[in-house]
Amino acid sequence: MQVNHSLKPIYTKNAKVLILGSMPSVTSRKLGFYYAHPKNRFWKTLEQVYEEEIGPTKNEKIAFLKRHNIALFDVLKSCDIVNSSDQSIKNPIPNDLLPLLKDTQIKVIFTTGKKAYQLYQKYSYPSTHIKAISLPSTSPLYCPKGIEEKLKEAYKQIRKFTD
Repeated sequence: MQVNHSLKPIYTKNAKVLILGSMPSVTSRKLGFYYAHPKNRFWKTLEQVYEEEIGPTKNEKIAFLKRHNIALFDVLKSCDIVNSSDQSIKNPIPNDLLPLLKDTQIKVIFTTGKKAYQLYQKYSYPSTHIKAISLPSTSPLYCPKGIEEKLKEAYKQIRKFTD
């Protein structure tokens, strides 16, 4: 099934770090926000890394990102995908990241998961020339229970660039 990315990037001119997923999940598309599945560990992991509660609302999450100079978007503009499975992605069309990068202070890009990293390297890196750092997926599809400490350690890298 072809899916078009429907979420706008979240960023401010002061953003120093860009975190990229591959494509929003079915739940995220339905709810209209990034990492919206209740079992996705993205927001909980950031809470642990920054040692602060983010809050459940979209506005609280956006305020957190802006406060910490973090931009959030996805590599793909559209693709064929089965449910939320990154492994099923076919016919990918990338988002144009250059306008976002030109409008910010971003010097570091992180990807959430191997597929986002592979897609970024193939479709975006040739134009951005910013190397990406691959972080583990926080998706409930690819992230087993009991991995919270491992996620926290990996995601701590983000804080080095935002503090």
